[in-house]
Amino acid sequence: MACVHTGARVRVTSPAAFRLSSGTRLVWVCLCVSFLAAAAACASAPKKPPVGSLEPDKFLHENGTKALNDRRWFAAREYFRQLVDSYPQSPYRADAKLGIADTYLGEHTLEAQLLAINEYREFLSFYPTHERADYAQYKLGMAHFQQMKGPERDQTETREAINELTTFMQRYPKSSLMPEGAKHLREAKDRLSMSEYRVGVFYFRQRWYPGALDRLTSILKSDPEFTYRDGVYYHLAQIYMKVGRPAEALPYLDKLVAEFDKSEYLADAQKQMADIKSGAVKAAKEPSK
Repeated sequence: MACVHTGARVRVTSPAAFRLSSGTRLVWVCLCVSFLAAAAACASAPKKPPVGSLEPDKFLHENGTKALNDRRWFAAREYFRQLVDSYPQSPYRADAKLGIADTYLGEHTLEAQLLAINEYREFLSFYPTHERADYAQYKLGMAHFQQMKGPERDQTETREAINELTTFMQRYPKSSLMPEGAKHLREAKDRLSMSEYRVGVFYFRQRWYPGALDRLTSILKSDPEFTYRDGVYYHLAQIYMKVGRPAEALPYLDKLVAEFDKSEYLADAQKQMADIKSGAVKAAKEPSK
């Protein structure tokens, strides 16, 4: 029970009188959520340049850049979009075009990445000699890089990333982004080669040696710097050992030992090398499937 004071009298009121019905509570909750969402939208919504501003494009560029750095993708994109659409002669227009692409890339969704790719391509088409063209080409490669799938899945985006990052490395050798470009290009190439490597090892385990030999040797031709080529060397050696041709296994074992001081295959490779050189190898020829 609750006490309600009315002048000199005290009236006792049931607590049920203070309870809102479930329907009323739901209405209040919805109103509160709507109010907070609207307030947040208003707080983050991009502002227009002040009336009479002498440099409205600079205002949009500075506010868009700040929003981009704060990872407020929508607000940044709207500032940059205003600049691109309203001030075609602005010296900030090219940067704003890149800013729009960066906001899409920052969202890390498939739809946004596709839009980012389109924006970077348009920038390179409109501003091929711009001082930030290297940045656009690098980010174009990274837009594909972010979409790469695991080695066991389709590698279309991996190949696109390799193509675009290779273009970046060739066209802009003096770019400050070269270290990052080289690092990610190596990662993309490793992903593609690992995809081929896993197929080759699968064929080896199935004893289909011609197929395994073809897959593994193709890796060494297309990607001689493959980070995990110790496995390639080892399995190529094992193929030749299995078919009774240890002399042809020896060069791959030599490469493994010479190029890798740490490898899960190192100890076994060293032992096999010693056995081959001493003539102790007695591997029987195993027919392939």
